[in-house]
Amino acid sequence: MSVAARLDRLPIGRMHRVATAVIGLGLFFDLYENFLAATISGVLKTDLDLSRTELNLLLGSAFLGQFIGALTMGRLADRIGRRPAFMINLAVYSLFSLLGAFSPNAVFLVVTRFIAGIGIGAEFSLADSYLSDLLPKNMRGKFISIAYTVAFFGVPTVGLLARWLVPQQPFGVDGWRWLFVLGGVGSFAVWLVRRGLPESPRWLELQGRHAEADAITTAFEDEARAAGHVLTEPDPSIDVTKAPKSSLRSLFRPPLTRRTVMLWILSVLEVFGYYGFGTLAPIVLMGKGFDLVTSLGFVALTYFGYPLGSLLAVPIVERIERKYLVMASAGGMAAFGLWFGFSTSAWSILLAGTLYTMTSNLFSNAYHVYLADSYPTSIRGTATGAAYSLSKLMTGVLPFLLLPFLDSHGSGPVFGLVAVAMGLLIVDVAVLGHRTTGLSADRFPPVSARGR
Repeated sequence: MSVAARLDRLPIGRMHRVATAVIGLGLFFDLYENFLAATISGVLKTDLDLSRTELNLLLGSAFLGQFIGALTMGRLADRIGRRPAFMINLAVYSLFSLLGAFSPNAVFLVVTRFIAGIGIGAEFSLADSYLSDLLPKNMRGKFISIAYTVAFFGVPTVGLLARWLVPQQPFGVDGWRWLFVLGGVGSFAVWLVRRGLPESPRWLELQGRHAEADAITTAFEDEARAAGHVLTEPDPSIDVTKAPKSSLRSLFRPPLTRRTVMLWILSVLEVFGYYGFGTLAPIVLMGKGFDLVTSLGFVALTYFGYPLGSLLAVPIVERIERKYLVMASAGGMAAFGLWFGFSTSAWSILLAGTLYTMTSNLFSNAYHVYLADSYPTSIRGTATGAAYSLSKLMTGVLPFLLLPFLDSHGSGPVFGLVAVAMGLLIVDVAVLGHRTTGLSADRFPPVSARGR
């Protein structure tokens, strides 16, 4: 029987939980990186004497690097394997994040953040591909959400560290530089732990490396039997070898064409809602009259909504169809963003911001699982990498769109623009979206049935 079918019938065991935790820790530093520059943009503007253009380049450089990383490393994961790809990307990020701490000027910092972005850019697509390969179909969404809950503690962590370190100079070194050191050293520690993870058995089977795939799958099965579980017969329709070959061209061939178009549009539009808040919030708060330290404190508190929203997804992501969860949470971001943009009192800003970040992470979990659910193993790395690369490219461009709009029109209208993008996203998913909850992306009908 197919390795993919044997994996899909398994209960969750210790090996699944360990892989989920380790992948979540890697994603922790992806989110730490994504929110770092926006969180400390005010102090970087002052310390490095940045112009508005230089600030935009700094905010966008890591995401432009992530565009390249997501596009290339996702493809590489389908060619050389999930495990080698995510070892390479985390090593590159760790090194160049550490180098960024020693930046003498804006140009050096922009370059190091760009290269660090190339390293970390594929982290989400590789994590989604790896966990989707490893986890059984009925628990895939729940445990990917658990990995993201671990990861999203990186967002309030960077907020709290910035609030604590930015006003200080530990050992005579600017506090913001320590934030880059911590990111680089922490991600290297995760890299060391990741060396113990197995390769994806589905990917190994696809490459014809049946003995290796069988050995890893057997270890999962033995663990389940030792825990007292009786395994059901594998589903013969689940077979990775019947999937389309890995190439960008395959994404636009039936039956994948419609979902690829929908997911690419979704990946571009979700940037306005998800990363728009992280890009705008510190600057919006300073524009509302709060000083730098107070603004960082407010941002740190609202950032706790990220892990809370991810935790909220854990019990519901397998119970509500992913398509509808994406639509509903996008509508929540539109509403809470408008509230945040037009708020003036401290309590209203904190409440609206926290509800926004909670909703955005409920959205994020549903989006990531939905994307990984939509493609079979053979093409999952390429497909998710291509979609993520578009979101990273859009995130790199985002400061050049939103910050001038904020300067010209204020915080209320700029979150109105975010709400419009969320409305278009809902229409896209409603019209072109498909169902994935509880289904195996590697399920294909027998040859006799396909011939009818």
